[in-house]
Amino acid sequence: MNAKEIRELFPILNQQVNGHPLVYLDSAATSQKPVQVIEAIDRYYREYNSNVHRGVHTLGTLATDGYEGAREKVRGFINAKESAEIIFTRGTTTGVNFVAHGYARNFIKEGDEIVITQVEHHSNFIPWQQIAKQTGATLKFIPLAEDGTITVEAAEQTITPNTKLVALGYVSNVLGSINPVKEVAAIAHRHGAVIFVDAAQAAPHIKVDVQDIDCDFLAFSGHKMAGPTGIGVLYGKRKWLEKMEPVEFGGEMIDFVDLYDSTWKELPWKFEGGTPIIAGAIGLGAAIDFIESIGLDAIRAHEHKLVQYAMDQLSTIEGLTIYGPKERSGLVTFTMQEAHPHDIATVLDTEGIAVRAGHHCCQPLMKWLNVSSTARASFYVYNTEEDVDALVKGLIKTKEYFGNVFS
Repeated sequence: MNAKEIRELFPILNQQVNGHPLVYLDSAATSQKPVQVIEAIDRYYREYNSNVHRGVHTLGTLATDGYEGAREKVRGFINAKESAEIIFTRGTTTGVNFVAHGYARNFIKEGDEIVITQVEHHSNFIPWQQIAKQTGATLKFIPLAEDGTITVEAAEQTITPNTKLVALGYVSNVLGSINPVKEVAAIAHRHGAVIFVDAAQAAPHIKVDVQDIDCDFLAFSGHKMAGPTGIGVLYGKRKWLEKMEPVEFGGEMIDFVDLYDSTWKELPWKFEGGTPIIAGAIGLGAAIDFIESIGLDAIRAHEHKLVQYAMDQLSTIEGLTIYGPKERSGLVTFTMQEAHPHDIATVLDTEGIAVRAGHHCCQPLMKWLNVSSTARASFYVYNTEEDVDALVKGLIKTKEYFGNVFS
């Protein structure tokens, strides 16, 4: 299937916004959902809505099979050794916090080092900032290259024998840069540290292989990869998950409860207290089926071609600055002299074009870039060169409008 054929599978894209055909360029914030995912969730609620694991009736069995079947699909999708290493969460943010509070707070002490970068999304920044405050550990930052990328050499110089944890995004949600997580993982392990990888912007676009990376933990969200909101995944090596304490307590995650003490279920249910996100997991499983039917290599190739076309076209607009490296994932972040990013997004919206504007939950990176905010156009499998052309046309209109206002 080509992008135009794929686009037909996304009902929301077949509409007009402000009198114009919708051009959706905000998939880095959340992707749209194909009919396969919508129908899978609808089928669960219409045909076999029930709680999982606890019941022996038919609906409960069907729901459990759907939920645990989705876990196995995730395992295969990221090449984990076993499904017990797959924890369903509410999203990447929850996954980071599970590792921060279930692992780091118990194994990091005063004098230890936590290494991160200024490029990180706040979700992979603030938890480590807080753990450093609570434990007395030192928070260190891998210095950035001129284009905002992270080099293996810089990581080598920053990670030391005192480093106990490295947290790194696989793909930047602002710059689109693809970080050398496998090489950084090797450096971390050589110094006896564990590594957490934020794959929220990677899992929808490139092949993520946790065994090849050799990461200790990795998290991503369903809603950025054609799945529903409210569902995410935390992967962890069994040896670490078994040592971690649960963060949420209650039903479903217990083995035995006495008056003064309790014991926990085996992995992965030890970390899934309460009624789990059943419909979300089933929807995520359908999203994985959809992505694999296209192929991540094909998705990557399509986005690479599209983002290079976008950068070439945007570079023709005088006064427009693009941030980040030439080789990148499927997004372009920029500013334009004539207009504030929020004004850019507002004018583009009148043309039916959806982009993101603001600090993108990356205020330390905005400070490093010496800007308060930027505009961002992000692409996915359903975008075309015509979408890029519409963006360029809309930006020229924005430039002309604000140029006339302030001339």
